[in-house]
Amino acid sequence: MAAVQSAPVELGFAEEAPAWRLRSEQFPSKVGGRPAWLGAAGLPGPGALACGLCGRPLAFLLQVYAPLTGRADAFHRSLFLFCCREPPCCAGLRVFRNQLPRRNDFYSYDPPPEDPPPGTGDSVCLQLKSGAHLCRVCGCSGPKACSRCHKAHYCSREHQALDWKMGHKQVCAQPDQLDHIVPDHKFLFPEFEIVVETEDGITPAVVGKEDDSEVVESLGEALEEELDSMAKHESQEDKIFQKFKTQISGEPEQILRYGRGITPIWISGEKIPQEKDIPDCPCGAKRILEFQVMPQLLNYLKADSLGCSVDWGVLAIFTCAESCSLGSGYAEEFVWKQDVTDTP
Repeated sequence: MAAVQSAPVELGFAEEAPAWRLRSEQFPSKVGGRPAWLGAAGLPGPGALACGLCGRPLAFLLQVYAPLTGRADAFHRSLFLFCCREPPCCAGLRVFRNQLPRRNDFYSYDPPPEDPPPGTGDSVCLQLKSGAHLCRVCGCSGPKACSRCHKAHYCSREHQALDWKMGHKQVCAQPDQLDHIVPDHKFLFPEFEIVVETEDGITPAVVGKEDDSEVVESLGEALEEELDSMAKHESQEDKIFQKFKTQISGEPEQILRYGRGITPIWISGEKIPQEKDIPDCPCGAKRILEFQVMPQLLNYLKADSLGCSVDWGVLAIFTCAESCSLGSGYAEEFVWKQDVTDTP
């Protein structure tokens, strides 16, 4: 996705794609599955990828490939979003940024091939070029190793126990099969490619005028004021929601809106962040909106079978306005979650 500040908004859509197109060397934008890490060194550790509320490992939600034109140090650049999907929490969110120059230790200087590489098969890559091991369950940094085979790696005790129950107990003595026999742990979200197109100019329809509150004369002044306040609140909420629906009506299946410095479209009048609510980057620069995740993505996640699942109205991702240089490390950025407000 191009990252030009004054460029039109780019819309993301979820589409099925062959597995090879979603691997790191293809620089994908994608939903679900395991993260296709960009830089193979300096990955976020298990502590950084633990839910800040319940402490359990976060699940990979999506990544966006967003290089910066004219920036040699950000020729390759990706953002990685994680969320908690463990009931009853399902609330933690964290996002990380990584960027690399065109000439780096992990990828060819030339663009990736457009045809599938030979001999890739369906095996899961659980060790990066840097030598870093990945968790068999979630695909994140796996510093813990099985004490028996010393070949299977995990991010946490929770995922080691889950993998043991799901089949590692049977294949632990066959370490050469570990990369080829990775069970479905029911932890990953369904995997899709994010394809993009530029949003056409859409002029939001004018929402109807605010209805005047009908006040019953027999009511006291206090009750009259309360009803008037409620009516105005409901009307304002309705205006914002109608504006949201109008804005996306041309492309109702959009799961993501991208553009550095764009203005977000909010789904509710509640919990709209002020400038003071968005922390500056540790480098001292302000953070700006880079993309927002839309509620339509929830339709693809199949996460509602547990009765308590991930949910949001809008997820707004704010990143360093200077996209400060990181070397090969991953820097945490900022997520703002806005839920849908139910009005009486």
